[in-house]
Amino acid sequence: MLSINTINKHQGMNWYEEQFTTDSSSLMNHATYAQLVIMTYGKCLYWLNGEKTLAERGDFLFIPAQLSYYGKSIPTVFHEKYVIQFNIGRTDAIPLLATPSPKISKPGIYEMCVDRLKMVWKEWQDGTPYASARVEAFLVDTLALWNRELDHSSSSSMKSDNHVVRMKQYIANHYRNKITKIELGDCIGRSPNHAASLFRQGTGQTISQYIHHTRMRTAQYLLRESLLNITEIAEYLGYSEVSYFQRIFKRTFGYPPSVSLTERSSQ
Repeated sequence: MLSINTINKHQGMNWYEEQFTTDSSSLMNHATYAQLVIMTYGKCLYWLNGEKTLAERGDFLFIPAQLSYYGKSIPTVFHEKYVIQFNIGRTDAIPLLATPSPKISKPGIYEMCVDRLKMVWKEWQDGTPYASARVEAFLVDTLALWNRELDHSSSSSMKSDNHVVRMKQYIANHYRNKITKIELGDCIGRSPNHAASLFRQGTGQTISQYIHHTRMRTAQYLLRESLLNITEIAEYLGYSEVSYFQRIFKRTFGYPPSVSLTERSSQ
């Protein structure tokens, strides 16, 4: 359905890029790959077909092939983003790929996808066997989930979206404790099963998966920046068994917590 050209990571305050496809000669001189831009920090500007678009943390931006654009970072504003360039074959499986217009939104699946993206990016950089296939699988899955969410948001009410926001906020405030779908149902005034269904539709994850990802992001920060050891961090985040915490961490990031602990000592 698609094939990967490359995946890049842009950082800093001096980024600039352009692609103009107004005639056949420019098509020969400029890349004409479709692009998925995933913003992970800060913000930058794009002019897509002459229309100004602000891309900031939490955004997915799809740029169709052969679309005229230019983009630049904002002076004094640090930004970070990942850009996957790819060729499109079939478009019937994911309608988003058939659109000639750019698309930008803040998907509920953002956090889950960024965690996976960082893993495949590292494999791509390291030249790990089958890294290209892994990036391709990630891209197909991410685009399909995003397209599903776009379809859902166009037909569902803002009320459902607000329910998901409230549940995510509840988790942000209580993620160190055990959280059940009963609690989240009470949080939004819905049945536990309805709350769980809304949450999965809005985020692409189960409640348990989202809580683990939230904990793991905190764990990664504490391993690098705090003075706590692995056992203390596991207990702080609500894991009574250190071995279980280590398994979840490795499954999330692709490496054990001891690697992040080594990064702390090397700073």
